[in-house]
Amino acid sequence: MSEKDFIPSEYTQTVQNGSFEWSAPSNIALVKYWGKKENQVPANPSISFTLNNCKTITKLSFEKRENNGSFSFDLLFEGQSKESFRPKIEKFFERIVQYLPFLKDYHFTIDTQNTFPHSSGIASSASGMAALAMNLMSLEKQLNPQMSEEHFYQKASFLARLGSGSAGRSVKGKVVIWGEHAATDGSSNLYGIPFEGAHEVFSDYQDTILLVDKGEKQVSSTVGHDLMHGHPFAEQRFAQAHENLSAMKAALSSGDLETFIKITESEALTLHAMMMTSMPYFILMKPNTLEIINRIWKFRSDTNTPVCFTLDAGANVHVLYPENVSSKVLDFIKNELVGFCQNSQYLCDKIGTGAAKLN
Repeated sequence: MSEKDFIPSEYTQTVQNGSFEWSAPSNIALVKYWGKKENQVPANPSISFTLNNCKTITKLSFEKRENNGSFSFDLLFEGQSKESFRPKIEKFFERIVQYLPFLKDYHFTIDTQNTFPHSSGIASSASGMAALAMNLMSLEKQLNPQMSEEHFYQKASFLARLGSGSAGRSVKGKVVIWGEHAATDGSSNLYGIPFEGAHEVFSDYQDTILLVDKGEKQVSSTVGHDLMHGHPFAEQRFAQAHENLSAMKAALSSGDLETFIKITESEALTLHAMMMTSMPYFILMKPNTLEIINRIWKFRSDTNTPVCFTLDAGANVHVLYPENVSSKVLDFIKNELVGFCQNSQYLCDKIGTGAAKLN
């Protein structure tokens, strides 16, 4: 499949106005994608858990207008006008207009809200762009009712990816692979595909997110990805990701928690190692991040509980564990880890099923 497959032919219907509302979740990568080529193409494949509670809810209202060759939209974030988001949406529309030629025919009102702190190292751009893509695809589906469900979701992931790479993994659940991978049939750089056949131990996996630092990220994802160009360890890292993805798929299929933990933690630390060894270099962990990691290691060693951590490109810690040990792990979190969180704040989440249309 190529990008040209997402350019529509003539639309069969006309729509004057209306609105849709979708929620789309964040996701947490187990095998990280870090580094990208032109047009949001990943330098290596990745695999992620789709989350359930950390999500963006976006209502898209639209009204037909005279096409004057420009985009027309109003932006609201949590009920307030949010002009600072405008350049990002403008750029997104420019990237996708060849695939959604109706974009200049309507005035849009994009009303969006998050269930979690914006820009705090939880992938808000992933959930935000996925939710917007789902709404835009709902409009295209009205213009072309013959569209298949498979095409609808593939194209939604494809469009979301053009807004924010990891957003392509926020359309479906519970586990999603994005990026070409020789050992994965149907894998694509253009959109994410659901990974089927995960062992039942992963069916209700928990993710408790410890908010070590709720501030804006020290370095944006775009800048971080760009640092992989000319990075001295980039090629070895990309090869490692391919190998780790094969091993992670095997662990997910068999329920091998020991391997799952090893790869998940190694991937998190590798992501941060790449940032520490880039030019310019960044340390995104905080002292409390390291304290939490060490305590998780000690708790796992002392109690033989299958709990592990992962990190995004920030200081917050995702604590991952099976549902059947949740009371034990939550006690440990409350007693030992919450003190290292900003204002003792943490979010309880779990593996989820992907984007959902709201009434």
